[in-house]
Formats: sequence, C-alpha cells, structure tokens
Amino acid sequence: MRVVILVIVFFITACTAKAPSLSLYERLGGEEGVDDIVYQLIVNISRDERVVDRFKGVDIEKFRTGLVHYICSVSNGGCIYTGDSMQVVHAGHNYTDTEFNAIVENLIHAMDHQRVPTAVQNKLLAQLAKDYGDVVYQ
Repeated sequence: MRVVILVIVFFITACTAKAPSLSLYERLGGEEGVDDIVYQLIVNISRDERVVDRFKGVDIEKFRTGLVHYICSVSNGGCIYTGDSMQVVHAGHNYTDTEFNAIVENLIHAMDHQRVPTAVQNKLLAQLAKDYGDVVYQ
C-alpha cells in the first residue's frame, strides 16, 4: 500500500511541477523560427511600397544575417550581436515614424505568418522598441 501511495504522490508531483521556462528565442522557434520570420519580413518589405525604396542598394543577405543575429541576441538566444550599433546602422537615413511603423507592421505580419503567438510577438516588439530612438530621425 505504501508503494502505491508513493507512486501516486510521485506522479502528482511530476505532473504539477513547473516546466522550465523557455527563452523568448525558443518561443520564437529558435534558429529556424527566427530565420523564417526574418525571411518573411524581407518578403513583406519587398511588397510594401511605403518602404521598399529604402532597401534599394542594400545587401539583403547581410541585412538578413545581421537581423537574425540581432533578434537572437535581444531574445536571449545565446548569440552575441557583433554588428554596428543601431545608431550607427541607421545614422543619416532619417527614417520617419511612418516608415518605422511600416517595418513593425511587416514584422508583425511575418510573425503571424509563422504562427508566433501574440504574447510572444509583443515580447519581441518590446525588446526591439528600445531601439526606436536610435533608428528614427537619425
């Protein structure tokens, strides 16, 4: 009888124990998920007349790689972003609020396309929003 009680207690404890929390990076789908989100973002930008001209002459593969590493870094994916700061990258471009918002909208659509839950999207957007001052009107 004690063995049965111990087994029941073990299973109850195991079932109610909290699973370790996943990092934001893992909730975004890890390396493959972030790469897919960035790829879809680029597709969305290429179709968006509001911002597509801003990417003329941009090395898209370099942009893609840099953004994948940056998102990995800000979402606790274990990456260390070694590219230029957001201020340096965006200096002299004088991006507007409208353009910034269009890119954010395209990113949201990319995450929707990859079926990223809204709460996870909001966590990533909150991390990226910290760069607003280094991007807009610089």
